[in-house]
Amino acid sequence: MKERSKEVLPPRTFPWSDTLASGLAVVALALLAGFVSLPLLSLMVWTVSEDSWRAMASPVAVDALLLSVRTTAMTMAVLLLVGTPAAYVLARVDFRGSRVVNTLIDIPVVLPPSAAGIALLLAFGRLGLVGRYLDVFGVTLSFTTAAVVMAEIFVAAPFYVRQAATGFGAVDRTVEEAALVDGASRSAVFFKVTVPLALPALVAGALTAWARALGEFGATVIFAGSFRGITQTIPLAIFAEFQSDIDAAVALSVLVLGFAFVVILAVRYLTARTNGT
Repeated sequence: MKERSKEVLPPRTFPWSDTLASGLAVVALALLAGFVSLPLLSLMVWTVSEDSWRAMASPVAVDALLLSVRTTAMTMAVLLLVGTPAAYVLARVDFRGSRVVNTLIDIPVVLPPSAAGIALLLAFGRLGLVGRYLDVFGVTLSFTTAAVVMAEIFVAAPFYVRQAATGFGAVDRTVEEAALVDGASRSAVFFKVTVPLALPALVAGALTAWARALGEFGATVIFAGSFRGITQTIPLAIFAEFQSDIDAAVALSVLVLGFAFVVILAVRYLTARTNGT
């Protein structure tokens, strides 16, 4: 008779080691959450003072808020018009040099904002590669509101394009093919089938890009400067007011914090819908 093969028993585990690992993980999470939440809580506590909220209505704060609303609206309009078809191509077309293009689009995410501002200035400033030719026709971009929009587009575009490309890539192509078989044109399929199916990802990307544009500082201050009512957006106003009116700086910081909180919740909800969870 053949000898009965011996069962291979799993190695003995020690419950105390699992408990220790779990405890360390919980402590690490608590430390990280505490480290992030403590500065945010400090902002909220400071605004208990009525002076902080009164500072929110100061002329500098109002001008910065209105300018940020205008510039981010223009930024999002450009990103939706240009970034949406660009994201569709990246998601659906495998062309030569696609890796290079994908890399170029992602570079602003890791590029320091100050370096981005210098790059924009050297390209579109009055003595820049393109700016010198525009200056001949009397067109000046640097240190204008247009420069703020350009800086915001530069830093925010990757967030929208990447999320939109993911959304387009997740659309079931058989649904599109069925619409084509039924006689719909390709443009009709794109606007009536593809875009609605990818809409949660598109909205999530747009919200993320808008939040990034709203919080842009480094590229803006170098390429556009900080001129009240012209280029001084909320982040620049926070920096300027911090040196003279701490209450106004804190109030504006809390305002941006509120925007960020709402955007993150919305993006998480839309991402969950995209993934079907």
